[in-house]
Amino acid sequence: MRSKHLFALMSLMLAILTACGSAPTSTDTGTTGSPAASASTAASSAAGGSTAASPAAGGAKTFILVPKNLGNPYFDTANKGAQEAATELGVTVTYQGPATADATQQIQLLNSLIAQNVSGLAISANDSDALVPTGKQAIEAGIPVVTWDSAIAEGGRTIHINQAVAADIAVVQLQMAKELAGGSGKIAILSATSTAPNQNEWIALMQEELKKPDYATLELVDTVYGDDDDQKSYTEAQGLMTKHPDLKVIIAPTTVGIAAAARAVQDANKVNSVFVTGLGTPNQMRDYVKSGAAPQFALWNPADLGYLAIQTLNAISSGTIKGAPGDKFTAGRLGEYTVADDGTVLLGKPTVFTKDNVDNFDF
Repeated sequence: MRSKHLFALMSLMLAILTACGSAPTSTDTGTTGSPAASASTAASSAAGGSTAASPAAGGAKTFILVPKNLGNPYFDTANKGAQEAATELGVTVTYQGPATADATQQIQLLNSLIAQNVSGLAISANDSDALVPTGKQAIEAGIPVVTWDSAIAEGGRTIHINQAVAADIAVVQLQMAKELAGGSGKIAILSATSTAPNQNEWIALMQEELKKPDYATLELVDTVYGDDDDQKSYTEAQGLMTKHPDLKVIIAPTTVGIAAAARAVQDANKVNSVFVTGLGTPNQMRDYVKSGAAPQFALWNPADLGYLAIQTLNAISSGTIKGAPGDKFTAGRLGEYTVADDGTVLLGKPTVFTKDNVDNFDF
């Protein structure tokens, strides 16, 4: 009987010891960033959010595309090209920018991104000079800085991507204005912000070009600023037509301004009386081209610009180039590029869009 009790006790102890044994542990594995994930982040940022950009696990590169402001169709199109490049290169690109085209907000964002030690910054600058210290800080921290669309001045960037030669952009806008004005008349400029480096360079070049005999019959009567805000640009366009009743052409070298000005002309029933031209995208300007409010305008492909910015950033980050004059690299489907003597890379010449070709483009 005692042996039966002893056997039962030993069996119970064995069961208890077995139950107390430790279970096998599982280890969580981090997931690396992917282009699909970055596209989701970009969409969130474009809607007004600002997502922290920590590098992906496993050492994958995280580049940040920083526009002048969010909610701008031009920059949103550039982001599509950037995401295309990200997919090809196997890197993550997030799209983050200030809510408005403001240099102070942009600097605050960039300081945060530098602190996160991102792999590279692709920036469209709101103020060429104000962003130099911030760009320099990034470079000193080992973060390459590629500017695109609108440059940070030298010392605050590694390379600048020129969408087209500035003089070509100025000339094509005046040529379109002269044609729309019927060869002579009063013209005005509706720009973005008064500190935008690219806008100011184009305006200065247009003013110089107007001194030439070819444009002696055109009179520049005013330059106003819509701050890349749709409603303000619309109001400024209305003001130009009121202040200058015999105005023939409004030149808007900004995608926000040109659409707002064309809408203002339509709403004022001044189609075929006042014409709008400048820089815009086919998708936003198609209806205005066909209505006659803006019969022709020009631009490069902003998707290609965003694509080239990320390809260039990756070439620097990977050590293929340093950004020195003469450096050569291949930018995916766009082919080979060479860094010019002034530390810039040229995308190409602008395209003029009219009713004859605007439907051939989708951006």
